[in-house]
Amino acid sequence: MTQIQNLKTQFLSVEDVARLVGEIGIASTLQRMANYIEQDYIRWQDFDKCARVAAHSPEGVIELMPIADAKTYTFKYVNGHPKNTAAGLPTVMAFGVLADVDTGAPLLLSELTLTTALRTAAMSAVAARVLARPNSKSMALIGNGAQSEFQALAFHYLLGIEELRLYDTDPAATAKLVANLAHTKLRITVASSIAQAVKGADIVTTVTADKTNATILSADMLEPGMHINGVGGDCPGKTELHPDVLRASTVFVQYEPQTRIEGDLQHLPADFAVTELWQVLALKAKGRTSAQEITLFDSVGFALEDFSALRFLHEAAQAQGVGQTISLVPQLANPKDLFSALRPAAPLSASQVLAQQAVQALALAT
Repeated sequence: MTQIQNLKTQFLSVEDVARLVGEIGIASTLQRMANYIEQDYIRWQDFDKCARVAAHSPEGVIELMPIADAKTYTFKYVNGHPKNTAAGLPTVMAFGVLADVDTGAPLLLSELTLTTALRTAAMSAVAARVLARPNSKSMALIGNGAQSEFQALAFHYLLGIEELRLYDTDPAATAKLVANLAHTKLRITVASSIAQAVKGADIVTTVTADKTNATILSADMLEPGMHINGVGGDCPGKTELHPDVLRASTVFVQYEPQTRIEGDLQHLPADFAVTELWQVLALKAKGRTSAQEITLFDSVGFALEDFSALRFLHEAAQAQGVGQTISLVPQLANPKDLFSALRPAAPLSASQVLAQQAVQALALAT
């Protein structure tokens, strides 16, 4: 059993993660996170997996996403409430825990709102490396909200995308995205329609937020050789793609039992064939097989990516000296005496009182 003494849980706030990314650099952070994700997906069989546990409401969803291997357990708490922005809150908010399997000791408690955006973008890039055409240079980005910068930068830095075509029903969201990408060498075009943005693109990323069965992309917009990175459809009743888009594509998923419930795949019958991405990364199945093939990554987010992200944060923060420790678990002289954490301190003896008074008098005199 792992020996853990004087347990203090490492804590990473939003500010700590922002500092960590600033010190490492966003390009390097995305690359390293993608590497962690790929390494963990390749050892897919090592993990105890399940679909996330969800509590749905009319306005959104709150989810728990657990996963473990023989050494480490992680979970993420995350919500998805598309109308939150009207109340000044993010659509997605999250935090997570990394714990030691042998003892159950929580080793890390971290924000995961920023981190989820980073790991989602890194996951998109991991999939596109094996599913998009080599030397893809252009991407349409449909939905220019909170996730869009991360997707754009991941494809720019990790896949060499040079041109972005942007579309959102909210012009202010697109203007925000353009301003936030001004420091890059990306060539950016703002389109007047989805069809205009998609035409001629090597990769199409859809990342919209409304909790509805939308049709952001239809089959008549597809072109031979496209790779579709469908990110926004991620819970029952929340989709982006017309079912004919899936029928026209070779479809890849993270964890099939979860995607059939939550992804755009929920439109199609249970016998519709898909391939789990880990099989491609582990060289057990083929990804793209020709330049003309249309590939689709029906991305809903899976706990393994959070496992990878928390593992990265834990190691990187320790190496960079970022964050603080908190007392999340009682420190007990006798681990069988939990009540001692509530017991009042023993009263001072007469000699201890006199000594304390002498120290206080000396302090006043000086």
